[in-house]
Amino acid sequence: MIQTVHKSIEISAPVEKVFSYLEDPGNNPEWIESMINVKNIAGSGIGSHYTCSWKMAGVQLCGETTRTEDIPNRRIVDKTRGEARNTWAYTFEQHGDTTTLDLDLEYDIPIPVKWKLASKYIHDYTAGSAFMLNNFTMKDFVDKVVVKHTEREVEIDLQNIKDRLEI
Repeated sequence: MIQTVHKSIEISAPVEKVFSYLEDPGNNPEWIESMINVKNIAGSGIGSHYTCSWKMAGVQLCGETTRTEDIPNRRIVDKTRGEARNTWAYTFEQHGDTTTLDLDLEYDIPIPVKWKLASKYIHDYTAGSAFMLNNFTMKDFVDKVVVKHTEREVEIDLQNIKDRLEI
């Protein structure tokens, strides 16, 4: 099941500066809290790609990201496929000396993440009772935990961008 997050932030910096920073995937580990690394950056603009690894709920995941949209100072879309699937869409809008940055994130929650959280819940809270991940209640619980965490992390990510780019 695909999850979505939409967040927005006002940054006191010209749109060119904000766009340029986000257009360079080498900057991702500076502002994405869960990003471990970005490697093998190849190309620029549409079709550029790189490999990356990140953590979701303490589980390390890897994938290859491809840029599918790159409209200077307006929009960037990066799609990652691998151990998890996600799409990061950035929309930029200039307002005088400020830029509104909208971030739309679509992602799935991989089975290893669900199992880790379900196992932790079973161990910590049920004293080993026989909950199974296939149980709808457990799936719902795990999804809600990850979604809440991801929403908070995206807010932190946007604040990190703001902190790095504002003069």
